[in-house]
Amino acid sequence: MTELTLLVRAYCHLCDDMRAALAPLAAAAGARVTEIDVDSVPALEERFGERVPVLLLGGIDGDELCHFHLDATRVTKALTTRA
Repeated sequence: MTELTLLVRAYCHLCDDMRAALAPLAAAAGARVTEIDVDSVPALEERFGERVPVLLLGGIDGDELCHFHLDATRVTKALTTRA
């Protein structure tokens, strides 16, 4: 199963938008989405700062697919390649 990691923070409308846009793509590909609140992990908050939401292919050390807004084309291609 392909894993995606979505880095978010509370009260982030862009995070809500990306979560909603990502859900059908992940479901169609059978991918698992793990969310991590960057403010709960100091190293992630330091690394990504205000550049949230961030979608990674794999875990926290995975390839960055997009940030701020979902790049549906890139995500779909990554999920298809991994399948």
